Parts: sequence; structure tokens; C-alpha cells
Amino acid sequence: MSSHKLTRRRFLATASLAALPVPVLAQDLPPSRTAGTEVPAGQIAKAIRALDGIVEDIKSRTGVPGISVAVVHQGETVYAKGFGDRGGEGDQTIDADTVFQLASLSKSVSSTVVARQVSRDVVSWDSRMRDLLPWFNLSDPAITDLLTIGDLFSHRSGLPGHAGDDLEDLGFDRQTILERLSLQPLSAFRTSYAYTNFGLTAGAEAVATASGAEWADLSEEAIFQPLGMTRTSARFDDYIARDNRAVPHARSGDGFEELYQRQPDAQAPAGGVSSSANDMAKWMKMVLADGADLISPQALQPAISPQSFSHPPHFPDERGGFYGYGFNVGTDPTGRIILSHSGAFVLGAATYFALVPSLDIGIVVLTNAAPVGAAESIGISFTDMVQVGQITRDWLSGYERLFQAFYEPVGVTAGEAFPNAAAPAPEASYCIGRYGHPYFGTIEVQEEGGGLVLLAGPAPMKLPLLPWDGSTMVFDFTNENAVKGSRSMATFSGPSGQADTLEIELFVLNGPARFKRY
Repeated sequence: MSSHKLTRRRFLATASLAALPVPVLAQDLPPSRTAGTEVPAGQIAKAIRALDGIVEDIKSRTGVPGISVAVVHQGETVYAKGFGDRGGEGDQTIDADTVFQLASLSKSVSSTVVARQVSRDVVSWDSRMRDLLPWFNLSDPAITDLLTIGDLFSHRSGLPGHAGDDLEDLGFDRQTILERLSLQPLSAFRTSYAYTNFGLTAGAEAVATASGAEWADLSEEAIFQPLGMTRTSARFDDYIARDNRAVPHARSGDGFEELYQRQPDAQAPAGGVSSSANDMAKWMKMVLADGADLISPQALQPAISPQSFSHPPHFPDERGGFYGYGFNVGTDPTGRIILSHSGAFVLGAATYFALVPSLDIGIVVLTNAAPVGAAESIGISFTDMVQVGQITRDWLSGYERLFQAFYEPVGVTAGEAFPNAAAPAPEASYCIGRYGHPYFGTIEVQEEGGGLVLLAGPAPMKLPLLPWDGSTMVFDFTNENAVKGSRSMATFSGPSGQADTLEIELFVLNGPARFKRY
């Protein structure tokens, strides 16, 4: 493994440093590693003492049922505590060992699994997908030939945002979803950014294949076991089997309720890890220690360095946002680098972590409720206190406005009353039958109980069709990407005797899907 790269462990003079107009003393950090403000003695301890109050305030304002928080500093876990109820039966008290679904915090954890394999020379961030996973294709063969693990972990492959999530909502497995990504249109390769769970999952699958192991087994062997993360897994069954686990709570009116259970195995590398605050503290300490003895700095540094421009600035004085390999990489107003990620399941989980490498401190916040900004507000309020000694703004109000859009039902007819002067629906015989789509596969319309039902997905899921207006019917559709109250149109068309096309509004994120009769 090359040892010439600049890392936080090892400082070497470079040509760019030699060209600086001011001398760099041996005991000084270079300007590129110097923050704009100093942190006075005692300020970090003050922030830790304030954390109970921060959590209780956010919990009270949001109604989130359960929260678990851990803070690490200078290689030690200096705070680990649970608040509220985990749900389910029996003792519901949350503690620092309660296991939560991490949602998209899984991406950062999975990135370190890959970095471990890079350290072992099994793969590199620049390993080509064509060499590791020959069956995986994008719609452009030229891009497929160039595509690397790093392209997928930094969301710069050209795949559209959340490509494949719609297939997961219908119950398709990982292999099927990854194969069908070849049918997705592409944007500019390596110069566009679009967040994709299944793009990253494809990259992880390639690493697992190169390692000769299933992804969940590799994660356990490479990261979880060595760090003593005994309550962490990339398997849904392990999460469900935990006695001390947080139960998801979805939004219900003005509060939260145990309504759904998210099963994210299909996208486990991107959203399927479960863990506790104490276990995540062990992981954060490893990252802050440049990989400690587990991951080489040369393998870890690319993951926590900007690789994609995730948030271009819109004003001259606005800081841009970047994405590494599974990590958000940003600059704080004080000039310090912040490594972070949020996780969100609308069906009932919200998480956040932030690391400030220059202060050797990190915080993780796990909640068992749908995202309303509680996790982010706790974490950022704490890093405010750490760096400037006070909370600089009402973070929760801003995040609540941001997340409100998550809870708007989708579909043209959502929330609309059924039309009074609707045209009569066609005869059942016009609609029933099997229809196919290259991406979504086969669906079937059947007659049942005097009405029609749509059967979709491999299970399949049964969706009652209700007459709306003429040959257009509607069905309710609730999942991770369509909250309660969402409604899809299903429009039949074709000759008078029998429909030959069925157009379904909500099956695809980028427009209606047209199914052809078999």
C-alpha cells in the first residue's frame, strides 16, 4: 500500500506547501488545517453538560418517542444515554445499548467496510465494476466499462435519484433491482450528483463478490467484530431478534404511532444496518483515529474527502456541500471540516452523526420516529456548543420545514373527492388480464368481490381498484416513498373490446409507467 499520501497521521512537505508565502513551523498546522476560531478550554465539557437539556427540549417539542445519543472525544466515549420509550412490549426504556435501524447512516458504515477491503488490497476505490461484477450494467455500455466502486459510493454514476427504490417498494429483491438498473436513463457521468441507494448497493455487492462473502458477513468480519460492535448487523433478521430494539413510529396526525416495519435488506449496504449508540461510538472513534489499526489512512482518506459536488452554492457567500464515499463532507462556519450523514425512514426511523476531526469529537443521534429534524437538530446544536459555545439558531424550526415535504401525499388525485359526474367505468372484462413492463415486470388485474384488484410485485401485493372517471381507476398506495393518503391513477386504454395498455401513475418516480397486455 502506498505511503506517500498526506494524512492526519503523517505530515510530509509537498511542493504546494513549499510554495506558501509564509513559513510553516514544525509545531504548526498548515493553513489548510487551521480553523477560523479557537475552542477555549472547558467549552467541550460545557457542551457535553448541556446535552441532556438539548435532547429533552427537542424530544418535548417534536414528540419523538425514543432517542439514544453517544458522544466520543479523544478516543473515549464521554456520553452515552437513552431517552424515552422504544415501543413494543415489556420494558420500553431506551438506553445506550438499544438497537435502532440506522437507515442511511448505513452508507457511512458501509464505506468503512469497503475501506477495510481497500486496506487489504482486495479492491481499490477505482476498481471497475466491469471487472468485479460483470453482470451489472448501466444503459450506456461505454459508461458501464468505466464505472468504478467510487463512482457508485459518491452518487456520480449518472443514475437518476433513488433509482430502484420503486422496485423495492413493490417487494423485488436486490439482484432483480440491480439488474433492472440497466433500464434507467443516465445523466452526465461523474459531473452530476444523484443520491441512489441501489447504486451504492451495487458498489458494495461488487466488493462482497471480490471478497468471496455475502455483504452482511463481510461487514461483520471486516468492521463489526474487530471493533466489538456486538449489537450491529446488516441483516434485518438480526435487528428483529434483538430484545432491546427500538420499534419504528410513523407520523400519525400530530404525533407518532407504531404502524409499519421497514424491511431494508434489499438495500442493506445503503440503509439496512442496525446498531446502538454505544456501538456507533466505537465506530466513530475508529474513523476519528484515521482508521486506527483497522483501516489504513490511505484507504480511509478518499472516503472522507470531497468526491462529488452534492450542493453547489447559489450565492457568492454560500459554502458548497460535498459528498465523499458514503460521507457528507462540509465546512462549518468556523472553518472546520464536518463529516456527517443523516438517515431517514418515513415509516419510522431518523438518525444523524457528525464528526469534527480537528477537535477529535463526534456525536451520533438515533431515534425511533419518522424524520422531523429531531436527530439533526440535536447533533448540530451540540456541535454549535462545542465550537462556538452557544446554539446559533433554532435548528429544529428549519429542519421541520424541510421535512414537512416528506409527509405530503403523492398522486394527482390525492386528497380529492371522487367526481360526482364521472363517466361510467368499463366492464370488468375490458380490464382484467396480465400486463407487462420491462422494468416493473408483470402485473395482473383480477375480478374479486364484485370489483377489480391490481396484483403487483413478486409477492404480489393486492391493490383494490376504485372507479374514478371512465377508464381511469385509482388505488391507495402507502410505502417508504408514498405516505398514507397517497393515491395513484390507473388508466386503461385500447380497443373497445379489451384494453391493451395500462398506465400507472405512482409506480415510477419519474412519470407514469405504461404496461402492455400480454
